[in-house]
Formats: sequence, C-alpha cells, structure tokens
Amino acid sequence: MIRTTTVAVLAVDSVVALDLGTPAQVLGTARDTDGRPLYTVDVCTPGGRPVRSTAGFQVLPEHGLDLLDRADLVVVPGVHAGPALTEGVVEPEIRDALRRAHDRGSRIMSICTGSFLLAAAGLLDGRPATTHWAYADRFRRFHPRVRLDPDVLFVDDGDVLSSAGVAAGLDLCLHVIRADHGSEVANRAARSCVVPPWREGGQAQYIDRPLPPGGDAGTARTREWIQQRLHEPPTLAQMAAHASMSVRTFTRRFREETGLSPAQWLLRQRTDHARLLLETTDLGVDQVARRSGFGTAAALRQQLHQRIGVAPTAYRRTFRGVPA
Repeated sequence: MIRTTTVAVLAVDSVVALDLGTPAQVLGTARDTDGRPLYTVDVCTPGGRPVRSTAGFQVLPEHGLDLLDRADLVVVPGVHAGPALTEGVVEPEIRDALRRAHDRGSRIMSICTGSFLLAAAGLLDGRPATTHWAYADRFRRFHPRVRLDPDVLFVDDGDVLSSAGVAAGLDLCLHVIRADHGSEVANRAARSCVVPPWREGGQAQYIDRPLPPGGDAGTARTREWIQQRLHEPPTLAQMAAHASMSVRTFTRRFREETGLSPAQWLLRQRTDHARLLLETTDLGVDQVARRSGFGTAAALRQQLHQRIGVAPTAYRRTFRGVPA
C-alpha cells in the first residue's frame, strides 16, 4: 500500500489565487493504479484566520499553522503584498512554523514569490532557488545569500523546492509527482489537468526584454523556416543568412527573443517533433529519428534519455492508447 502524502498549503494575506489552487488541483489529481489519491491537500493560515486573495475573495481555512507540524510537504504560494515582499521579512509565527516543519523533515516548496517567505525564514541561505523573473532584483537585494537562478522554471534542492511565476507552479507540482511516483502517474495527472507533462526551457524565454528597433529584422520568420526543415536542419550560418544578419548578430538576437541559443532551441524543436511523431504516428523509431533530424535511432534514444529519462519505445507506450 502506497502511503498518502499529506500536503499543507500555507496562505497569507494577498495570496496569489492561482498559486493557492494549484497544489490541490495538480497534486490532488494524482492517483495510483487503483484510483486511490496519492496526496491529500489542505489549506492553513496563521491562526486559522481568513486571508485576502489577489482575486477579490477571502480564503476561509479549516486549519491553523499547526497543520505544518504534521504535513509531509508544505507549499507556500506566491503573494503580491506584505512584509516578505516589501521588506524581506516574515512574521515570527510563520517563520517559526516553517522552520519547525523543515527541521522535522518536511519538504518545503514555494510557488512564485512564495520564495520570499522561505528566504525570510532562513530556509534558502546558501541554497539554489528561483522566483518570478520580475522580482529577481528585489529578491537579490533582500536575500544576497541565496543562489538565485531566475532563468529556470523550478529548482529541486531535495528538501527545499521553488518555482518561478504562476504557471511554473504547475510544472513543479508535476515534477514532485514524477519524483515521488514516476512518469506514468505524473503524465496521467497532467492529462487530467489538460497541461503538458513538462515544458522545455526556462523562464528566460518569458522575460520581458525590449528588443532593439528593426521592425521585421527579428528571428521569428527564420524560426518558422527552420521548423519546416527539421529533417535536415540548417547550419548556424544558413540561419543567419536567412535572417539577413551576421552570425554574431543573429545569435544575440535569437537569444534575446527565445532565451536560448540557436543550437539549444533547434535541439528542443527536434526533440519535440520526435515526441509528437512517437505520440501520433506508427512510424518506426528509425523513421522518427530521420524525420526529426537526428539521423539515427541511437542519436534519438540518447537525446530522449538525456532530456526525459526514457527510451522512444517507452515514451510511445506511455502516450499511445490513452482515452481522450
């Protein structure tokens, strides 16, 4: 019998509504092969008092902070106001409850700006973490001892995890399910929530960076052109020539617009196309490899194993034959 993981979601004033609902929606969807829930999710607040959400409603919890004393996993959603975000500090009762839970062996996880509360409680000092890219500079000012990486979707540092903004909480919840119970369970949960089982790349691709003036001089048309040629991907020089740029300018503009180098982006596109072919066609692995630009089945197997930890045939078995 698989033990059910107890999850406590800690809500404070100005809690981000989507972040608050994500753990219950995603973790609560995970089931074993007999349909039994693998996680139970409850919400708590300081003193069990109502708190305001960012969506214009109040949260009426059923638990106080004592819920953290018996939870296996504690999730701290993001906030849009309060001392953690404006001063870099957290109320003593919240700080102490988070520390007790961590010292007792609970995993602690933040979504979006919930990382400000973890950092203010001292749980991130000297550790890698992330937060919403728009708050990265403020986070560094308040918490210089944290090894902040604002370019990733989430960070798993074992007993302490953190995710980037908003939808990245979905990615981290699915990652937790995958780590706890395997890809098949996580993929079923993702399908139930109508979200991808994983997203490639980091939040760098979503950062608002003003592009230099140039009208149609961006790389979007070249990216479309490349996607039509994944079976025989062009060289970097050919990409730059198509965009009417030097290789150096093209590489810089490409990274500004996608958050990735051309080579990284191309590899992701080829891998995604191979996954699509494995999911939706009966083509052999050799054919899938050729059509997605890997050339050989061995190269495709190596890349899939590097990226998602499974072989092409195993990936196909996971995704084929699943009812809509």
